[in-house]
Amino acid sequence: MTRFGVMSHLRVLEEAGLITTRRSGRSKLHYLNPIPIRLVHDRWISKYTEPTVGAIAGLKAHLEGGDEPMSEPSHVYQAFIAADVKEVWKAITDGDYTVRYFYGTRVESEWTEGSAVRYLGGDGSVVADGEVIAIDPPHRLEYTFTAHWDPELTAEGPAREVWLVEDVNGASKLTVELYDAPAGSKTYEDFTNGFPYIVSGLKSVLETGKSLPAPY
Repeated sequence: MTRFGVMSHLRVLEEAGLITTRRSGRSKLHYLNPIPIRLVHDRWISKYTEPTVGAIAGLKAHLEGGDEPMSEPSHVYQAFIAADVKEVWKAITDGDYTVRYFYGTRVESEWTEGSAVRYLGGDGSVVADGEVIAIDPPHRLEYTFTAHWDPELTAEGPAREVWLVEDVNGASKLTVELYDAPAGSKTYEDFTNGFPYIVSGLKSVLETGKSLPAPY
């Protein structure tokens, strides 16, 4: 395929929201955006085809494997939400919202640089925790995230998440970047499978007032 052909295909995919892009110097990096695909999946694909979807996700992780520089995201998610920036920010940082879309966990933090972040289960146990690295309300939040629901994930150590919220004519573009989770790691697999549900759930809560059905 010619370079022009590749660029044309990438442009069509970007316009359709199926890939996201990020510039790094003179390079333009492209990432699959699973959010639109997940929305179709949640509405149309039955639980009986879930193993096939999982196999495709596994193939993607395998093909994208290798030694990636940790200065670049391991994965990028993006969604457009019919809500203003402040509403999206509140949904990210307010436990009354996260309990409705973040697998039933309630976030707690003072939301200042260096403050602790904790996601609590219904029984009060710490499901995940981390530390705020940088914060610029209501547009940018960066923090570490260590999962405690699986000993293997805990052993792999913290990943790093960056949540970006941009205004788009009164609506919002939410971008979530995942760092320090190499392709092939259990953290990468778990997060790439889980975040489409989380971001889609946030979008559903803000746009419809309803949570998505539990994925399991």
